[in-house]
Amino acid sequence: MRLGVLDIGSNTGHLLVVDAHRGAAPLPAYSHKEPLRLAEHLEDGEVTEGGIKALTKFVADAVVVAEDKGAQDMLGFATSAVRDARNSDAVLDRVADETGVRIAVLPGDDEARLTFLAVRRWFGWSAGRLSVFDIGGGSLEIAGGADEEPDVAWSMPLGAARLARDYFSNGPPDESRIRALRKKIRADIAQDAGRLLRAGPPDVAAATSKTFRSLARICGAAPSELGPLVDRALALGDLQGWIPRLVGMGPEDLAALPGVSPSRAHQIVPGALVAEAVMDIFELATLEICPWALREGVILERIDAVGLADGPDGI
Repeated sequence: MRLGVLDIGSNTGHLLVVDAHRGAAPLPAYSHKEPLRLAEHLEDGEVTEGGIKALTKFVADAVVVAEDKGAQDMLGFATSAVRDARNSDAVLDRVADETGVRIAVLPGDDEARLTFLAVRRWFGWSAGRLSVFDIGGGSLEIAGGADEEPDVAWSMPLGAARLARDYFSNGPPDESRIRALRKKIRADIAQDAGRLLRAGPPDVAAATSKTFRSLARICGAAPSELGPLVDRALALGDLQGWIPRLVGMGPEDLAALPGVSPSRAHQIVPGALVAEAVMDIFELATLEICPWALREGVILERIDAVGLADGPDGI
């Protein structure tokens, strides 16, 4: 089955066309994405008209691309920026009216659960008990467990784009603003940390998605050109050594770092502060970087559901 998977994130709209069948890894066939930055297109809790137009145009373009690439079906989902907007229903109704695509809003707990599923399938059963962390544009997802369904899974509004908008919109932050942001991040994470810590140390602690990948690359991990099968990790000591340097850099210097795109350069510092807090509070010296994330989790759940419906021969 060839699927078009439309991921409307807080930073980016991403269409991934994949060949998928039960018992095999989803095989990417084509990728199309645009930096929508919806987390920064919020005013008074609502997606702005500019954000709605950008989203609608992207979805319309994605439909054409998916059809051109032979996709049989389209899965569309939106995460934190749309989920938290007061006008989310009106936004998605307008997108559906103008493009014919109905995008579902993923609750935060489901986002964490599906990301966990993707990481579990990537690392396999030999990973034992997993802890999984995902810093998105609008939210931070945390999940943990020993099975394919996590024992705990939750989401917090600590995404890199959200924090950049709330704390850095007036220019580079001074020391007091960095300290205030660091305090908020750590207090918010610590509030529910016991949900994961009660199970004891994980056998594997993993991180996924763009912010963690960028931070790992800054700290010396292999570049993406070497492919997804290369082991990559982020060490707390390396990250802590880099954070003061990142805070002192301007936008152009941040954008010039390996693994950092210009559209996300302003999010690196808040993302690094969230990553540091996660590793410190959950007592993790290293995080393994997983190339699979939410999109793959959505695809895998869809494959599983279709395979069960069609019986033992699958799809």
